[in-house]
Amino acid sequence: MVTAVICMVVVMVSCDESQLTELKAGHADSLIFAEGAKMRYDHMLKMTDSLEQAGDISPLIANRWRGVYYYRQNQYRMAELYYRKVLDGKIESTQDQLSYNKSARRLSELLLVRGDFEGSLQIAIPAVEKMKESGIGSDIDYAILLNNIGCCQLNLGQDQEAKKSFLSARNHYANRLKTDKSDRGVQEAVTGAMYTSQAYINTRHYADAIYWIDRTETLLNQYRQNPNARVDYFVDYFDEYQGRIEIMRAVAMQGQNKTEEAEQSYRNFLQTAYSKTGPGRINANDYLVAAHRFREAANNYRSLDKTLKDWGMELSLDNIQLYMLPKYKSNKEAGRRDSARVMGTRILSLLDSAITGQKKSSMAELATIYDTNEKEAEITRQRTEMTRLQFISMLVALSLIVIFLSVYTWNKRKSARRLQAAHEKLADAHAKLQVAYNQLEETTAAKERIESEVRIAHDIQMSMVPSVFPNRQGLDLFAYISPARGVGGDLYDYLLQDDTLYFCLGDVSGKGVPASLFMAQAIRLFRAIAKQRQSPATIATRINSELTEDNEQGMFVTMFIGMIDLKTGQMAYCNAGHNPPVFDRQFMEVESNAPIGLWPELEYVGETLENVKGKSLFLYTDGLNEAENRQQEQFGDERLLDFLCQGHFSSARQVIELMVGEVEKHRDGAEPSDDLTMLCLKINEEI
Repeated sequence: MVTAVICMVVVMVSCDESQLTELKAGHADSLIFAEGAKMRYDHMLKMTDSLEQAGDISPLIANRWRGVYYYRQNQYRMAELYYRKVLDGKIESTQDQLSYNKSARRLSELLLVRGDFEGSLQIAIPAVEKMKESGIGSDIDYAILLNNIGCCQLNLGQDQEAKKSFLSARNHYANRLKTDKSDRGVQEAVTGAMYTSQAYINTRHYADAIYWIDRTETLLNQYRQNPNARVDYFVDYFDEYQGRIEIMRAVAMQGQNKTEEAEQSYRNFLQTAYSKTGPGRINANDYLVAAHRFREAANNYRSLDKTLKDWGMELSLDNIQLYMLPKYKSNKEAGRRDSARVMGTRILSLLDSAITGQKKSSMAELATIYDTNEKEAEITRQRTEMTRLQFISMLVALSLIVIFLSVYTWNKRKSARRLQAAHEKLADAHAKLQVAYNQLEETTAAKERIESEVRIAHDIQMSMVPSVFPNRQGLDLFAYISPARGVGGDLYDYLLQDDTLYFCLGDVSGKGVPASLFMAQAIRLFRAIAKQRQSPATIATRINSELTEDNEQGMFVTMFIGMIDLKTGQMAYCNAGHNPPVFDRQFMEVESNAPIGLWPELEYVGETLENVKGKSLFLYTDGLNEAENRQQEQFGDERLLDFLCQGHFSSARQVIELMVGEVEKHRDGAEPSDDLTMLCLKINEEI
């Protein structure tokens, strides 16, 4: 029997770990994304390394974020290196597949821009197939990859295949719009259509380009009609994209020898504010050069240096080719020989600097690759050591479980007095487990992993208790929770249904992660049963019935559960072994029920107060009255009651915030020995 139970425990643990791993990976991924959104890229890279070492994200996810880091630093070769590592990695989770999709999108784009069309196709096509096989991939993933595929096919002369890819991408953009009508969803569709238009122009397929330019304008006009977009922030966006549409149409018309239509589109472009900007002038030269209006193009290129500086672009070989050479050609064709000569001399001097800079960049990339390999080897060693320590910890935990199950089975047949002795032995077993955990924590070299896990667990736990309180006239409610060790076993919750307010506050036996898991169960059960509009005594009875089942570790929770009719002020409540609350500035006399989770089939007794309107109710855990200072003197019930009786408080929030300050003042720098949780509420007479 013991063997079967152990097997069952191991299976349950493995299932929970799989789900927890996905949860941690998703949460960690969002933390890294938040750093990137703030453009704190160095912090983002450090966080990536730290979370990978802690095992919170996989190497595949970590390499994707390193690729993002180098991409944002314009170090595209290094970004390509890490994106390829992602594509070569083993996909073991949903988060891994999502990172694979994003990396394939970015890598195929890098190769496309570089002109490596075959290489880009070798990345994008398998990525689309893999998304179909796994069933994990968003419409925007498909749309961008298919757009990249179409651009490559177009440049390789595969016109019909490109057309199919572009139309398929268009359908995915349309699906995206159906499910996401936000600014981002519409902007993605506009950008996708514009990229397709530019691809047809670059390959001189001007008739096809017109179709996509018109589609781009249609999407932009639809976006203008969106009420959410009619704010000042979008004025420049609409103006710029309208300008870019007009200049693309001018180039396409000129390419078809429709010079009047091209000239009209160019005049429309000049009506936009975008045409007066540096980027607008540079963009306009696509048409002016095609129309052999070199003098106007040369005039526009006068703003090139400032525009490149505003863009933060260094004069690399690529940028010299893209911008400096066309400027030289425009001045030459315009007959401005002196300007062309000066530009040619400058290009020659810049070429030497650019070549030297590229060599230095290549050497830096090689050095980074070497450091990266060393770092990955160190991460592998640390993960191996952590795995060994986790295995030892699991053996210790399983041994203690076996010991407990044996003792529990033997004592279950005895009297209630012997059952109490079994619970004392269980407490001893928990103490030993805590000692083993503390020793493991002191000896492990992966301190950062533990801190990361506790931080994530703290965030998850804090998300389970309400941080927003009822905004209802006449009802004043506020609560506060502070775990002693990052995570803990204290809890509070409330549920407002029409004119009925349910609330609870509790304290789980023990501390740390085990207590936090038990706390999560208690909150989940409270919410589920309260929604059925049961009495506090019934809620306590049903929670006890659920928590005593398979509770081999003997954990329990003390709780105070209340239900108030906001119209009449009547309060029904049940106290399950918890500290007596303070009502109307004096301790309540409550029924002595047992804590929840120890004995099955208990029927809890509830009580009633006829009218609580105009009087305050203060609930707390023993982390308040048992808070100790440096001399191990407790805060005490008397000090608690004196503070509430002598103070004049304007709100429930003020009561709790001043109480927190009073406790900190009493501790005088001593570390808290227990979780601290408080809840205060008051219902006005006129509600």
